[in-house]
Amino acid sequence: MINEGDRAPALKVETSGGETIDLAAPGRPLVLYFYPKDDTSGCTREPQDFTALAGDFERAGVKVVGMSRDPMKKHDKFIGKYDLKVPLASDEDGQVSDAFGTWVQKSM
Repeated sequence: MINEGDRAPALKVETSGGETIDLAAPGRPLVLYFYPKDDTSGCTREPQDFTALAGDFERAGVKVVGMSRDPMKKHDKFIGKYDLKVPLASDEDGQVSDAFGTWVQKSM
C-alpha cells in the first residue's frame, strides 16, 4: 500500500480508449480514482461528475482515469450506456488495487 506523498507504483494499465499508462510516469498529472463496480448508483455518479468536468481537467493538463475490477468489456458497456468521457481501466487481477490499498473488506 502506498502512503500520501509516495510515488505511484511502476504498474501499467490500459484504458478503455486503448491508451497504456505507466502509473509511475504518466507523462502529465493523473487523477486515478477507484470505484467498486460499474453501473451502481454511486459508482455511476462519480464518472458522470468527472465527465461533466472533463474539459476543465483537460485544460489544466490533467488526465483522469477510473479504475475498478470489472472487465474491460463491462466498462465498454458502462461507458456507452452513460456516454462517459472519462476513460476507465480494468484491474481484474487486483494488482493495482492492492498496490494502492483500495480493496479492503467492507465493515458494517
